[in-house]
Amino acid sequence: MSEQIQYLTPNGLKELEAKLDYLRNVRRQEVAARLHQALEEGGELVENAEYEDAKNEQAFVEGEILRLETILSNAQIIEKEGPKGVVGLGDKVKVQEKGRKETEIFTIVGAAEANPAEGRISNESPLGRALMGHKVGDKVTVRAPDGNIEFTIKAIQ
Repeated sequence: MSEQIQYLTPNGLKELEAKLDYLRNVRRQEVAARLHQALEEGGELVENAEYEDAKNEQAFVEGEILRLETILSNAQIIEKEGPKGVVGLGDKVKVQEKGRKETEIFTIVGAAEANPAEGRISNESPLGRALMGHKVGDKVTVRAPDGNIEFTIKAIQ
């Protein structure tokens, strides 16, 4: 796993800590119970599909625990620093794509808590990188597979 800094909002930190706690204290026990039950049901382990499925789930849960522990051990809480009126980590940015009337609002977060469907984009994403350091009224260009897309920054919160 990477040792690079993982930027998190205070809320994102709480969410990841809660997810890690759930995986450690609830899911681990549920998977262990499934493994135990599959072994009790007998049959050859080679032919026991439930046992195989439970082992795969156990590997996934343990991998997710390791991933979250790594993120949290390298976490740096986003605190708005730097000049006001300039896009930075933790800011909500209202943008308008060239040729469209509607605007969109994105929150700039670290990669660990990015969720584009919820409007949280990573500072490492093409749009996030393009917005960082710009002011209201600036136009930024994002390279996309279908060509360049131009956005105008309408507001920063």
